[in-house]
Amino acid sequence: MKRKDYERLLEPMQEELVGMARWLKATGARVVVLFEGRDTAGKGGAIGAVSERLNPRQCHVVALGTPTDRERGEWYFQRYVQHLPTAGEIVLFDRSWYNRAGVEKVMGFATEDQVTQFLVQVPTFEKMLTDDGIHLLKYWLATDQAQQEERLRERLDDPLKRWKLSPIDLAARERYEDYTEARERMFEASHTVWAPWTLVDFNDQKQGRLTLIRDLLDRLPDTMVPPPEIAFPPLGHTPLVERYGALKPLPDFTG
Repeated sequence: MKRKDYERLLEPMQEELVGMARWLKATGARVVVLFEGRDTAGKGGAIGAVSERLNPRQCHVVALGTPTDRERGEWYFQRYVQHLPTAGEIVLFDRSWYNRAGVEKVMGFATEDQVTQFLVQVPTFEKMLTDDGIHLLKYWLATDQAQQEERLRERLDDPLKRWKLSPIDLAARERYEDYTEARERMFEASHTVWAPWTLVDFNDQKQGRLTLIRDLLDRLPDTMVPPPEIAFPPLGHTPLVERYGALKPLPDFTG
């Protein structure tokens, strides 16, 4: 998709997202969105498209790093719980508790018993969230292996993107089928009526972002809250710039 077409279609959806933010504030609703997928799927770009026009005090992006020693000793879900939204907020997880069923399982960072326990507990955990009124949306950004290879190569060749390329990403190239098997096991255990998975084709990232945002908006309740009326009377005095003129520039110290 050409960028001009993408931006033309994205703008009215972002306006709807701003309306959604007004709805959150007016009703005290809470929204949690999980962005999952293979490395290079486009999670960061999708999150950016959702959050770009929203108030960062209301829309929080959570991208947790490697757990600390203390966090490794906690209940697995504990470090995610503290990032859940309060009334009027939306939280976007750039990867989530599903790390345990994906990268931790495939790369051997979690034992088989830990993975099995997670898959047993996660439906109950998510049922608790939705029973408490949280709107929980789970997206898997789907890409094929050829696209993943192309994007990994792009990261390697671009100095501005090379920081995104980690040893885990490179190891994932050799374990594509292992990740597929882990994903299917995860879907089987955690695709529930109260917290279903939604797969979005992200081989074309611009098209994928538009599809995801449209689905997100359509699956929330009616979020039509009109913008507030704001009075904007004319100034009752001459603006300072006209009364005092321009300030004297600072000296040039470059030489």
